[in-house]
Amino acid sequence: MQLTLMILLVIVSISLITVVVLQSGKSAGLSGAISGGAEQLVGKQKARGVDLVLHRATIVLAVLFFVLAVTLGYFL
Repeated sequence: MQLTLMILLVIVSISLITVVVLQSGKSAGLSGAISGGAEQLVGKQKARGVDLVLHRATIVLAVLFFVLAVTLGYFL
């Protein structure tokens, strides 16, 4: 049981790192550095396409990581 949980935790960890690295930055480039928070207030757009999928995958993998870590800590 512990070995299975450890293997799952490693797989989820690597997947979470990969998904986070693949996401685009919220303020990419020089224009994002200059406009800063004003762009967030004026241009609120929902993520579409790949960004939305990556965002949801990040949430799911983070919850899975937390649950697996707590469960593994309980069994050790």
